Amino acid sequence: MVIVGAKGLAKEVLEIFAQRNQLDRIYFFDNISDDVPPILFGRFPVIRTIDLLKKTFDSLQDNSFTLGLGNPSHRKRLTDLLSEAGGKLSSAISIKAEIGSFGNLIGDGCTIMSGSVITNGVTIGKGVLVNPLCSISHDSKIGDFVEMSPGARITGHCVVGTYSVLGTNAVILPKVTVGENVIVGAGAVVTQNVPPNSLVVGVPAVIKKKLDPLPF
Repeated sequence: MVIVGAKGLAKEVLEIFAQRNQLDRIYFFDNISDDVPPILFGRFPVIRTIDLLKKTFDSLQDNSFTLGLGNPSHRKRLTDLLSEAGGKLSSAISIKAEIGSFGNLIGDGCTIMSGSVITNGVTIGKGVLVNPLCSISHDSKIGDFVEMSPGARITGHCVVGTYSVLGTNAVILPKVTVGENVIVGAGAVVTQNVPPNSLVVGVPAVIKKKLDPLPF
């Protein structure tokens, strides 16, 4: 398994594999950072180039990778890059996350951290990041590459559009729709629908400014 990224979140994702005693043949991929050692924690090699990544996939006879970085745009870009190199996007889901038994659909490449709670009847798209202590309640739908910061809460019958970011301890109240490419500030309480390409902050949340549409 290759964990994409080799810094903060990637180190936390490593713990998901430790929980499952799946630390054999773990690699990290980081082709940007200059301050990452070649061997992380004295044990896990860091791959620096796409060519070496392809050789690693061949040697392992396993082309699985999972996302170990935040920011929806970065997660999308790295997913595309590694997929083009022959990789297969895979989820990393902590055994310490509480996930309901009925009616949940979780897309490929999701990162679901310890202490998060997902009830029943929830649909989660591709590449979503659910940080520690987040919750997603019944009948909610989460678009691709959404990022939930620690403690964010999505209540029942909500919709959150693709590439949106929920700040730490943000709350989306029941039956609210948050559009695509929306940033919800830390601690904000969203009580009404939010249009795409918006930054909202406050209690109750209000639009602070409009954002440029994403290029993809």
